[in-house]
Amino acid sequence: MKQFRLVSFSQWLFLIIIILFLYAPLLPPTMKSFDGVGGAWVSYQALFSDEQLLKSLKNSGIASAAAALIAPFIALVAAQLLRKFRTPGVILGIILIPLFVPGVSMGVSTALFFKLLSISPSIASIIAVQTLWALPFAFLVIVTVMASFDQVYLEAAYMSGRGPVQAFLEVELPQIHHGITGSIIFSFIISFNETIRTSIVQGGNNTVQTYIWSHYQQIGLSPKLFALMTILIVVTLLLIFILAFIDFKRAKK
Repeated sequence: MKQFRLVSFSQWLFLIIIILFLYAPLLPPTMKSFDGVGGAWVSYQALFSDEQLLKSLKNSGIASAAAALIAPFIALVAAQLLRKFRTPGVILGIILIPLFVPGVSMGVSTALFFKLLSISPSIASIIAVQTLWALPFAFLVIVTVMASFDQVYLEAAYMSGRGPVQAFLEVELPQIHHGITGSIIFSFIISFNETIRTSIVQGGNNTVQTYIWSHYQQIGLSPKLFALMTILIVVTLLLIFILAFIDFKRAKK
């Protein structure tokens, strides 16, 4: 028993050290964000007077919200087909393609495709690439949740006269809704933080992430940029905490 406890302690210690090492780079931006002249919070206050940043934030909000609704919906339909299709590997492979295609290649290909269709860079083109990038993640979340659903309940619903849509809404959806909620939050995070693909198809429409990148390329690092990065890190961690909380609540039921 003592040896078991020692091994367990060593494993936890190793895990904590690795986590601290991996997440340590998140701390310097926070500390640097308070280096601005004029007070500790001056860098954060400057963010609200930057019209270009506020416009970029609006673009990010619109694109991420759209991707967070579209990607999970497509993922849910694909997950339903995956369960019924005789060769599920085909659907799985198609949905997961964006994970394996380099971001630059995907962005350039999408931009060329839009150009051939005479579609100018816009918020719509940003939504398209961000939805495509978020789709595999939303799909994996929903498939994982659906795997724990017992289809006997659906069969019982069919036997009682329910149609496919009614059976899904009344029987399956209440049991997998937490997974759909999780996929929406996950898609929003993935979309909001996407940079490479977005920068190629955005035209003159900056998002927050492309704003940070262009600001860094043109001006370099600054307390204001560190402040923005800190806020984004905090918001992202908060959303991840919400995801973990949803999963914790589900596990307790």
